[in-house]
Amino acid sequence: MTPIPQRRTRMSARVAAVCALAVATTGLTGCGTDPDEGTNGVGKLEPAQIRDRATKAVGSADSVHLSGTVITKDGGVELDMRLSDGGGRGEVTSGGTTFGLLRVGEDLYLQAGADFWNQAAGGDGKGLEGTTAEKLDGKYVKVPEKDPAYQRFSGFTDMDSLLDGLLDLDGKPAKDGYHEVGGARTIRLMFDEGAAGRLDVSLKGTPFPLRLERPAEGGTLQFAEWNKGLDLEEPPKDEQVDYGQDLPET
Repeated sequence: MTPIPQRRTRMSARVAAVCALAVATTGLTGCGTDPDEGTNGVGKLEPAQIRDRATKAVGSADSVHLSGTVITKDGGVELDMRLSDGGGRGEVTSGGTTFGLLRVGEDLYLQAGADFWNQAAGGDGKGLEGTTAEKLDGKYVKVPEKDPAYQRFSGFTDMDSLLDGLLDLDGKPAKDGYHEVGGARTIRLMFDEGAAGRLDVSLKGTPFPLRLERPAEGGTLQFAEWNKGLDLEEPPKDEQVDYGQDLPET
């Protein structure tokens, strides 16, 4: 048997190590694989072009499922919202309290449990000028458009303004490798070397954003079901409460 030169063995080991590193950092199946094969091709573009393609895709979308956490100086807010041009529905959790939101056109409804209304009324068990919290439990309370709460809550159901605010990433973009989000391959961008956030853009079909890491550990959000459509209907009349006046401070 002819012995294998140690030099060749060491070189093979180095190649294997480099290949393993490439697989780990790029998501490729092996050395020599074209990372853009079978993709929409945005991975070949310059970082600024990828960002622009993603921004254009968002601007053309008519619906999306947004979920994750937004952290601000006032605390964290968990979102699980399905949004469209005509409104949205989903849940928001803040301060350990969860409430539902539904907006159909201009009509906004807030749905929450008795604990929410009890807390909103100062813990006396009543809200909405004496209505017992138990009677409001699970009901869709229509929020008057002139109520300050309308602007605060409707923002969670406004697809355009919410996405514009979340995806307005400043800083110089650079590529941060190939990754996967929810089983879909992505090209990741980092802004100001990651200090201004990271954004995963889909490599399949339309280059929609799929994952966002907000700057300064400001939370992580995922985007799914782009352009899947969203059916929005008014809640049944027997489940509505049309208060018609200001809600208690929530």
